[in-house]
Amino acid sequence: MEKPKVSLRSRLFFSHVVVMVVGLLTLLAIGKISSPRFFIFYLRQIEVDGLSVRQGRTQLIRSFDDAWSKGAFWSVAIGAVTAGGLSYLISQRIVQPLIQMEEITRKFAAGNLQERLPANEIPEVDQLASSFNQMAATLEGVEQRRRELVGDLTHELRTPLTVLKGYLEGLADGTIDPSSDIYERLARETTRMQRLVNDLQELSKMEAGYLPIDSRPLELQPLLASIVNRFADQLIENSPQMLLDCPAETPRVLADPERVEQILVNLISNALRYTTAGSVLVEVYSENDKLWIAVVDTGHGIAEADLPHVFERFWRADRSRDRHSGGTGVGLAICRRLVELHGGSIEVSSQLDRGSTFRFSLPTVREKLTLRKLGEAKAGH
Repeated sequence: MEKPKVSLRSRLFFSHVVVMVVGLLTLLAIGKISSPRFFIFYLRQIEVDGLSVRQGRTQLIRSFDDAWSKGAFWSVAIGAVTAGGLSYLISQRIVQPLIQMEEITRKFAAGNLQERLPANEIPEVDQLASSFNQMAATLEGVEQRRRELVGDLTHELRTPLTVLKGYLEGLADGTIDPSSDIYERLARETTRMQRLVNDLQELSKMEAGYLPIDSRPLELQPLLASIVNRFADQLIENSPQMLLDCPAETPRVLADPERVEQILVNLISNALRYTTAGSVLVEVYSENDKLWIAVVDTGHGIAEADLPHVFERFWRADRSRDRHSGGTGVGLAICRRLVELHGGSIEVSSQLDRGSTFRFSLPTVREKLTLRKLGEAKAGH
């Protein structure tokens, strides 16, 4: 049979009682043994001084022992009641926030993630409450993002599914004649859904830490030139120009070339999508001991109020335009996560009708070596 569990309050109270009883028994045992002997010793001291107490010594010892026993009894009784009550109050005070935590945990399990623990006077309990509240806020944020992801994903899949359903029903009942154009539209919508699912799968791997980054010393100029030339070859007449500004003395970076290419392809594709005239420039420069790669366009630009949201998944400043342009709404979120996995940061600046600048930093080989040497020096000390 399983042993009955004892509550923390009972354990604390019982521990206080045990300590109190041990202390009182020790006090009584030592007092009972030593007090009469000390009393006799003092009586003999009195006799040495010339005062005779031999006739009443036995009576004096008995009276002292009786008085000491009564005093000890009342001391133990009053002390036990006082200590027991105080132990109960202290146990109650320590256990109360834990009981609150248990109640809030049950509310969490029921789906109420807004509850928080109040501050406590006990430092250790207050620290526990702070950690619990931080965990609660994190869980609430995760749940909120999960709901937003499900809602956004549903919204994104609804449009291509509706298109597919409409065309397929029309083909089935004969209201739409089969043609290469119809099949091309169906294939385009199917491709869009496939790309959306692939992007979401990759982003989930990044956020879960399952996507490996194969960082190694990398020369940027050949990689950037290859990417820019590839886009330039695909541009038609009256399209914006593709430009590259990468100094020859650019230091090597420590990065995964495939992931850097993925970041740049996403950023350049977005820039070309919203730039009808002018240019798209890929620029490399050093600033504040960091190497930055910027994609600068002369396109439509982004409103200042929308800038804090551009790296959120499924965010769009103009949903209808972006949806028909072929974007999944996940590309910039993927870029941000890839840059973070490299140990860099990504930023955006923009003005309406004047263009946008997306830039991200990568660690240089020299920077990594310096940090490694500093770490070894600290370890040596």
